[in-house]
Amino acid sequence: MTFAGLDPARVRDNLARVRERIGQAGGDPEHVEVCAAIKYVAADALPALQEAGIELVGENRAQDLLAKQELHGGLFAWDFIGVLQSRKVKDVAPNVRLIHSVASDSALRRLEQHPAREVLVEVNGAGEDGKAGVAPEELSAFIERCPVQVSGLMTMPPFSERPEDSRPHFARLAELAGEHGLRRLSMGTTQDFEVAVEEGATIVRLGTVLYEGALAE
Repeated sequence: MTFAGLDPARVRDNLARVRERIGQAGGDPEHVEVCAAIKYVAADALPALQEAGIELVGENRAQDLLAKQELHGGLFAWDFIGVLQSRKVKDVAPNVRLIHSVASDSALRRLEQHPAREVLVEVNGAGEDGKAGVAPEELSAFIERCPVQVSGLMTMPPFSERPEDSRPHFARLAELAGEHGLRRLSMGTTQDFEVAVEEGATIVRLGTVLYEGALAE
């Protein structure tokens, strides 16, 4: 589903409810960043997000990131939240505030040539086969090899209908961040962001919860 023709007032209401829920989960709504995932938001709908008070957006695909920035680059801070293909580093790195998904040595080699401002290392804490992310036991060495500033960690727990199932993965990520003196924790999406905040998330990546009921009639 592509979100187009969004009503800014409804998105603003959704954002207010999200911030309220962050507060109820024990987070500071002023300091837990809401990164609006825009993979399924049409480019011409982005000004509505800015009007609604969205300040930070995250795109999953390098090609779409560049296309949307060409039209509306000045409206937001931009993060890259998708799987980082090493061949796309040169397109992504100079154009975002933060890359959430550094997880391969091939990406590290490209970052030497095309430095990013700041990155997060994606951790595969559950050890899921075929899923991107650095194993916890390999994290220290990976951070040492990274040629740019690592300011935090990101994870995507195994999908579950129960938010509580994500808690041990979020708690482990927070533990790893503490061990390495890292301040940013990008964790939590629409279905489990409150649990993520309870476990220390500093950035939540939200899509549907911001856009539901907001399609302009």
